[in-house]
Amino acid sequence: MTKSELRKLYLQKRKVLSEAEYLALNHRLTEVFFSSVDLSFINVLHTFLPVVEKREPDTWLIIDRIRREFPHVRLSIPRVNTETDQLENFYFEGLHQLKKNNWGILEPTQGIPTPPEKIDMVLIPLLAFDNQGNRVGYGKGYYDRFLGSCPQKTKKIGISFFSSEEEIPSTNSDEQLDHCITPTEVYIFHK
Repeated sequence: MTKSELRKLYLQKRKVLSEAEYLALNHRLTEVFFSSVDLSFINVLHTFLPVVEKREPDTWLIIDRIRREFPHVRLSIPRVNTETDQLENFYFEGLHQLKKNNWGILEPTQGIPTPPEKIDMVLIPLLAFDNQGNRVGYGKGYYDRFLGSCPQKTKKIGISFFSSEEEIPSTNSDEQLDHCITPTEVYIFHK
C-alpha cells in the first residue's frame, strides 16, 4: 500500500472507534507506556498534544501522570511555524499557554523555547508503522524535519492504537522510530 492509502485506511480505523473502545485503548496504551519506558534518566520529554476529535492517542493521560509521578521530567510541546514549515518547541507550563491552531491542534502561544539538543525522548504522532520502524504521519513532514535536528541519542517513540504493517515505503528524509508503543505491545526496532 502507498502512504496515501495507509493514511486513509488508518484515519478510517480511528474514526469508527466507539467512545468506549477509544477510552479503553487510551487506558491500556498509557499503562503499557509506563510499564515499559524508563523515565528515570529522561530530563526532557517532547510530546504531541492530541486532537481527541480525530481519535488520536490521548497523550494527556501520559502528560498528567508524568507531571504527578516524575516531577524531574520537563515536558516540551510543539507549535507549527507556517512561515518556516518547521516545528517550534516550548517547555510546557500549563493549559494557560495553549490555544487551538487552524487544524484544531492545541499549541503554545508563548513560553520558553526547548533547544532540540536538550530533548531526550520524543513521543511521535503517527497513523501507521511497520516492522522496521518506518511510519506514516499526516504527510507534512514536520516531525521528520524536527527529529532530524535532535541528537542521535534522542529516543524516538511512536504511539499507536494498532499493530504494525509489514512494510511501509520510505525515503532518505524519513526518520525511523526506535520504538512504537501500542495498547498490547512494545515494538523495538534495531537499526
